Amino acid sequence: MKFSVSDIVQKVKEAEKRIKSYIRETAVEFSPYLSEIGECKVYLKLENQQLTGSFKIRGALNKILAIPKDRLVITASTGNHGLAVAHALNITKGSGTIYIPKTTVETKVEALLKSNTEIVFQGIDSQETEVFARNAAQKESKEFISPYNDIEIIGGQGTIAAELIRQMDKIDTLLVSVGGGGLIAGIAGYLKSKNPDVEIIGCFPENSPVMYESIKQDKIVEMRSKPTLSDGTAGGIEPNAITFDLCKELIDECILVNEEEIAEAIRIILKKHHMIIEGAAGVTVASFLKNQRKFKDKNVVLILCGANIGFEQLKNIICAK
Repeated sequence: MKFSVSDIVQKVKEAEKRIKSYIRETAVEFSPYLSEIGECKVYLKLENQQLTGSFKIRGALNKILAIPKDRLVITASTGNHGLAVAHALNITKGSGTIYIPKTTVETKVEALLKSNTEIVFQGIDSQETEVFARNAAQKESKEFISPYNDIEIIGGQGTIAAELIRQMDKIDTLLVSVGGGGLIAGIAGYLKSKNPDVEIIGCFPENSPVMYESIKQDKIVEMRSKPTLSDGTAGGIEPNAITFDLCKELIDECILVNEEEIAEAIRIILKKHHMIIEGAAGVTVASFLKNQRKFKDKNVVLILCGANIGFEQLKNIICAK
């Protein structure tokens, strides 16, 4: 099934009403350091300060509140989506099972194991885990909560854009990290409905640019991801994912960054803003730094999508310099 920008706008409006009382309206913070570097005005949307440590609670909560309260659910996650689903189930007093890859970051595993939701290790990457979980949901007649391939999930993530419209007078360019495409589809669809000229830049780790390669080849491709600090965007895309056509339509430009560029971005945000961000959030900052001349005199928004980075991983990044 294909969805349009008008579908996204409607779903965002519905999601705002549904989840508003359960989430934080995250702040927008001006970055003097990045603004000086780029000779522009750079603003950080602080989803790293959202409940459960990432934007994912928006979509998960919207989906779970939209289905019958007694419906059992199954999902797959590398961590952030699973944490969001577990939190949403706790709010709604629902129950379900979360499948996670065996390679999930330790910090996220620890947080998930403390939830009241059943956790099952399955597969070595997000695509393999997702396929297994979706098949299990079908066999057991349970509701599968996709991390991205669901219009209610997209609508929930798009509430970030509704907040930005209220918080900022003008947005020229917005940078978003991309995995399955639910976040960028929701934000871009809503923003472009208000301002068709806003430039949407999709940001990808070089070690797992599945949506980038899919757009480039005009078909959803299968490719094995390499290890990346941006574990929140790593992995494949489900065949016939509704986000593929939306990303093709809504993303104006793509930027790829390497692992050292992501690490440096994490260090910069820690040093200049005294905030912790995870690898997926570092991808947007790294993409800005890599192409800083492009943004001169513009109002630029970087989505800091999460803060769930492992302690040892963060320590290694800091000590590398």
